Amino acid sequence: MRKLIVGAMISLDGVMQAPGGPEEDTSGGFAYGGWVWPYYDDGGEDAMGGAFKRPFELVLGRRTYDIFAAYWPHVPEGAPHQDIADLFNGTAKHVATHLPETLAWQNSRALGPDIASAVRELKRGDGPDLLTQGSSELVHQLLATDLVDELRLLVYPVLLGRGKRLFDDHAQASAFRLDESKTSSSGVLITHYVRESEVRTGSFA
Repeated sequence: MRKLIVGAMISLDGVMQAPGGPEEDTSGGFAYGGWVWPYYDDGGEDAMGGAFKRPFELVLGRRTYDIFAAYWPHVPEGAPHQDIADLFNGTAKHVATHLPETLAWQNSRALGPDIASAVRELKRGDGPDLLTQGSSELVHQLLATDLVDELRLLVYPVLLGRGKRLFDDHAQASAFRLDESKTSSSGVLITHYVRESEVRTGSFA
């Protein structure tokens, strides 16, 4: 059975909107696009690359898919991150979309109208693990339907106050184990959480 891994760059208050640049996603009047770059260093670079060291397939929301499709297929030979471009271009992309006929990026396929069922079926099948990037609305659905096995989070030391967040009020309650953590030279907390059990409760009384 394949694992579903959520990868995200988040602020201290859980915002994941538009980490990469000012024009990436301005919906809702978001004014802080590109907020990760003041903290970018080799530690963050290694963490991002480490997420792609094992074979994977991508699971993407439509907005993130469009952002990726406008960039990764056009990375020139020898450019920075060409290795990631090659991985993204070559792997399967499973996309939450109402317009499957517009998925022009190679190896892209629509998840269909029942996203949770489609992802559950993918997990039951053979193949590499499934990895999300960005895609906040899709991740909300996956967390609400208890489909997430691991969280790979880069937590940046910045408070944004508003924007699309990783977790919403519909996430399924569940307990995770911290499998690995380290801190980059710029203060980014690099974490890897593995789903372990149901939430346990107790009392100090």
